[in-house]
Amino acid sequence: MNEQRNLTTRQNSAVTVIGLGPMGQAMTRTLLAAGHPVTVWNRTAGRADGVVTDGATLAVTPAEAVEASDLVLLSLTDYQAMYDVLDGATESLAGRTLVNLSSDTPDATREAATWAAGHDATFLTGGVMVPAPMVGTEAAHVYYSGPDDAMQRHLATLALLGTPKHLGEDPGLAQMMYQAQLTVFLTTLSGLMHATAMLGTAGIKAREALPELLSFADSIGDILRAGEENPGAALDAGEHPGDLSTVTMMGATSDHIVETSTSLGLDLALPLAVQAHYRRAIEDGHGGDNWTRIIDGIRGPR
Repeated sequence: MNEQRNLTTRQNSAVTVIGLGPMGQAMTRTLLAAGHPVTVWNRTAGRADGVVTDGATLAVTPAEAVEASDLVLLSLTDYQAMYDVLDGATESLAGRTLVNLSSDTPDATREAATWAAGHDATFLTGGVMVPAPMVGTEAAHVYYSGPDDAMQRHLATLALLGTPKHLGEDPGLAQMMYQAQLTVFLTTLSGLMHATAMLGTAGIKAREALPELLSFADSIGDILRAGEENPGAALDAGEHPGDLSTVTMMGATSDHIVETSTSLGLDLALPLAVQAHYRRAIEDGHGGDNWTRIIDGIRGPR
């Protein structure tokens, strides 16, 4: 009976959300729908109107918002915004768990964890890997890092936002994974726009080009998995067998992309960056290795 009472208490515990952009609003509505009392604060108070109508309580100050809950979620532009908002509320942080879901660097998150500890608060780093409309759905997942006991204490609440994946105690780990995922995402977006611009010079409209390009993008994961039973295992072993594709072959393709883009008058920043990876690997004597050998140049000098 006591265990059930404690579970009910956790499920209905108060939560504070600071920052009411699309992501903060989505998290607030998800928590409200699950029965949590939610206190919110935003620099532009008018952004809270919609979630207040839905049942959230608007705090007048950041200190009031922090004091309303043991669990405080931050959805801000970057970590400097956290300091700007909370520097006047540091006396209220003791005993709270801050979960910063903002984007910044791994080093910035480690510094923030130290700052929070200096004010007797516990700090968890979070990276939400879906856009705001998908928060709280089965497709949502969120990476976390920081103290395991804090993660376990608030697991039921955090799981409402998306499947939680705790990477470890180092507060920088979740931010590292977040930035790694966005590296793939942003370079893919640039690649899609470069390819769309390329096809556009031949009179192919974006509405015709993008379905074809997106279909190919969807297949890339399957292509890579087909080439290796356990993707990444060969990389970890320092092995780059060139039986399926080589640096030289892929490098020639990158040359053709640069030449085509040049002839069409397109911006060359992206294709030149890709070409440079292959040229460096060839110059280092690895032309016969698998294309994965380009990771050596990306890693930089050791």
